[in-house]
Amino acid sequence: MSSSVLGSITIGYEPVWDQWRKRIGVRLWLDPESSSAVDANHLIESLQELWPAPREICLLHPRAPGLLSDLLEHSTASNIWLEVPHAWLGDALLAGRVRKAQQRGVKLVWSGEPGDHPTEESASWFHTAMLSLTAQDALGALRAALRQSHEGGNHGSRHTQSPVHAGQFYESLASQALVEHALDQQHVRGVAGWPSEEMLYAYRYRQILPARQALLDLVHAIDADESLEALEHTMGNEPLLCYRFLRYANSAALSLRSEIGSLRQGLMTLGYSRLRAWLMEQLPHASADTNLDPIRHTMVLRARIMERLADAGVEDDLRREVFLCGVFSQVDLLLGENLGAALHRLPLPGRVASAVVGRTGPYAPWLEVAAALEGRNTKVIREVCKAHQIPADEVNRALLRSLNVG
Repeated sequence: MSSSVLGSITIGYEPVWDQWRKRIGVRLWLDPESSSAVDANHLIESLQELWPAPREICLLHPRAPGLLSDLLEHSTASNIWLEVPHAWLGDALLAGRVRKAQQRGVKLVWSGEPGDHPTEESASWFHTAMLSLTAQDALGALRAALRQSHEGGNHGSRHTQSPVHAGQFYESLASQALVEHALDQQHVRGVAGWPSEEMLYAYRYRQILPARQALLDLVHAIDADESLEALEHTMGNEPLLCYRFLRYANSAALSLRSEIGSLRQGLMTLGYSRLRAWLMEQLPHASADTNLDPIRHTMVLRARIMERLADAGVEDDLRREVFLCGVFSQVDLLLGENLGAALHRLPLPGRVASAVVGRTGPYAPWLEVAAALEGRNTKVIREVCKAHQIPADEVNRALLRSLNVG
């Protein structure tokens, strides 16, 4: 049942972030195959089965009015919210289903063009809205942010009025200043997407360091005598720390007899005591910039998806290679240097470098698919999957299961 419904749809994803730069949900772009209808009831069941995540919002954005109409009729799950484009409300049948779904308690999210808001008549149908700013609104928001900073965050002042409204979702915020204004000053519900390039641009003259919280998590895990698998998973959540750890494990200072090509091998070779000592050395210089957390998270999510795509018929050691392939595929953004040169410093298998640098070899298809999923262009996702002959249901299962991994 699940395979058939997931094989008839293309899904792209976009994380949604809260004030603490933690993922509070994921926006899924749903594009049905033109040649077949999607069973909305079974689709909802599949989403709940593969990604239960009761504490996170699963915000569905159907690309076809018919699919949205069916989802409105069948949706009952509390953590599955439905996004309704304003342009489709002109259809009386769909508008009627919107009202009935709202009456049943389904969480509905209005969306429209930049600068638009729900009409007074339709506002009561929606739990909240997914808004975006026009260029003029963005300028007004930046001015309001500056005034609020100068006035000490006094929101009551008539001079600090902002076009960004509390309690709403916002998408396509193009700068760090806008994101900080929306999340920290205006207290919006969440931000869809993240201006990663602009955030990283602020570090063009500074070195990015591993996240302080990731180091603390590992120290606490060691003190709690957690398993090797748990340590490996925790370290894998910080791409830059993974890179630095492998550099350290292969450094002349340790003089190990053999090269260390995986996190598991490094952890087993160093042992808990030496690892803890190394982590404590890193702590005084660690980064506390939470604006980098969404960037790290999306890099790791790409690796988790690749790992899931490789899951069938691949040995554990090879699956770990696939994970490193994904987690290092963008590590140059954090290191601020050429990707090929960065990977050359590590004794990684040739399959990893071939996929990451040359987009060739056995891991390249999984990398290309996982990268394509990171956006709204479902047409590109479909074309990439077909080019590599990876069935849609396999891709969608890998995506949904990866989203459920902490």
